[in-house]
Amino acid sequence: MAFIARKVEYFHANLTGGSDNAYDSLTHIASLGANLLALVTVPMGPDSIQFTLFAENPRKLQSIARDAKLALDGPHEAVLVQGADELGAIARVHVLLREAGVDCYASSGVTDGHGYFGYILYVRPGDADRATKALAG
Repeated sequence: MAFIARKVEYFHANLTGGSDNAYDSLTHIASLGANLLALVTVPMGPDSIQFTLFAENPRKLQSIARDAKLALDGPHEAVLVQGADELGAIARVHVLLREAGVDCYASSGVTDGHGYFGYILYVRPGDADRATKALAG
């Protein structure tokens, strides 16, 4: 099963004012050149949303957020796995992590409908390097 894994950094941003305001903020940071590898949104109440932003260039995102007065919590480490969407691919990722003693405490994945998948693994602080090494072979 072919896949690649790399360490990525993510940030949380809590935004109030409803979904329109939150997505306006997302549009604004994108217009300033912050390219995202992944995005997770979770409602935090009737007028609040938490974004988890996985930026291609974390330092650029931090700079843009600072200029936009958008408070970010992070960076935190995670692992991004991308590869061929084959039967058992995600299970194989977890077998390799377990064999390496890496605890993946949360994850989120998606297929593109054309034979490939993307998978975000939330790992304990300091485990991202060990996880990517375990998944490299």
